[in-house]
Amino acid sequence: MMRVLILGGTAEAAELAAKVASIQGVESITSLAGRTRKPSIPLGDLRIGGFGGVTGLVKYLHQMKIDLLIDATHPFATQIALNAAHAAMEVKIPRLKLIRRAWEKADGDRWIEVDSIKSAAAVLENQAQRVFLTVGRQDIGAFAHLNHIWFLMRMIDPPESTALVPPGTLLCDRGPFNLDNEREILINHQIDTIVSKNSGGDATYAKIIAARELKIKVVMVNPPTVPPGEQATDIDEALLWILHYLHDKPGA
Repeated sequence: MMRVLILGGTAEAAELAAKVASIQGVESITSLAGRTRKPSIPLGDLRIGGFGGVTGLVKYLHQMKIDLLIDATHPFATQIALNAAHAAMEVKIPRLKLIRRAWEKADGDRWIEVDSIKSAAAVLENQAQRVFLTVGRQDIGAFAHLNHIWFLMRMIDPPESTALVPPGTLLCDRGPFNLDNEREILINHQIDTIVSKNSGGDATYAKIIAARELKIKVVMVNPPTVPPGEQATDIDEALLWILHYLHDKPGA
């Protein structure tokens, strides 16, 4: 039996785990960081919580006799991506990064592209009055000092009681979101600017289409650079990667 550890928390990770479950001779374990209070539970074995950095991940890979490591975390989960790269190298097992394609700017888009959340907050200083903030609860504190701007802040779970929160309204919801709903939000709240991470995928792209239609600015935070190594851009590629190592495994 070959054991695959999937670092998850995304729709792609759940889909991959479901398909791996049907491959004879492969056992998958999906690891979730535990930041979402009611996560979607994937097929296969599951663990929830952090590893404790590279050292903890290396220990887990040894203890569980993991053969393959697949990083299918969120495009902006930079720390776990780095930890996975270092740990796989130390344990000497193959690692695959499942990369979600970023959104591309289309005709009519009014994007202001930046490379960090801090830069996104700086852009808003003199260019926005009513902002739809869709960067997740971990990053809203970077906008808390902008007292002259009203924010509609959408996230899956509310922020901690001690978190710094910008002035405005919280909206707790989970994608996928449809175009009619996104258009209605932008109009009803008189939004003049959206702040979004370029996370790619379909689940939250409707707000970008709605902004294009309504000629609303989007401050778009570009995705971070991923660690070097083997990559796949869809589930089928990732499955082929697993099958390659399965067929090469002694006794296969």
